[in-house]
Amino acid sequence: MSATPMSSPPPGALTVTSVRHPLTRALLLLTLTTGLVDAASYLGIGHVFSANMTGNIVLLGFGIARAGGLPVVAPLVSLGAFLIGAGTGGRLAAGIGARRRRHLLVASVAETGVVLLAAVLAAAIHVRAGTFSGDLIIGLLAFGMGIRNATVRTLAVPDLTTTVLTLTLTGLAAESPLFGGSGRGSARRGAAVVAMLAGALIGALLLKTSLFLVLIAATVLVGATTLAYARLAEEDSTSPR
Repeated sequence: MSATPMSSPPPGALTVTSVRHPLTRALLLLTLTTGLVDAASYLGIGHVFSANMTGNIVLLGFGIARAGGLPVVAPLVSLGAFLIGAGTGGRLAAGIGARRRRHLLVASVAETGVVLLAAVLAAAIHVRAGTFSGDLIIGLLAFGMGIRNATVRTLAVPDLTTTVLTLTLTGLAAESPLFGGSGRGSARRGAAVVAMLAGALIGALLLKTSLFLVLIAATVLVGATTLAYARLAEEDSTSPR
């Protein structure tokens, strides 16, 4: 018996490749929070990323070589917590299945809780680089980012990983009309770049006041994104088109 083909979206219907789609907008806002989170961990705690694991691998190599006074333990903590978070996100995906709305909502609630816990700890204790307090905050943030990355990987929205921009920038240039491309997707890719840049800038500015302020801003933004997406998105059991 042949499988029933998936119906095509009606003419004019929004797909996740559109920056007006609720899922795309939610992922762009989460991309902005990446800038906040990495500003907190790299600038506020001590030369380590909580979201950008590619950067952590490079920093770990520098640290092992004892170059630039960079740490070794903190990148290892971040990498380990991120992998545990990604594994948790994978289990979550297996349990929820193809219901992408529910998947993103559950993962975002989990991320909100973890970042909120990090913010509360940052307010309650003195956080210093190279100590248990600093590594604890880094681990919590990286765990939350791991859950998110596993979730976003399952959603598979083009160019919106929310934590890295290398392929996004590659697509922006390679498909640019300037180099003979169609230009399709440029708005989505450009929005992702601007979102992360804005998050990093805002995070760096807020950090001049306190680490807590950066983390609570990230918490509020992830939470608000979750609520807005829950209200706007339709229940959809299909994978992103």
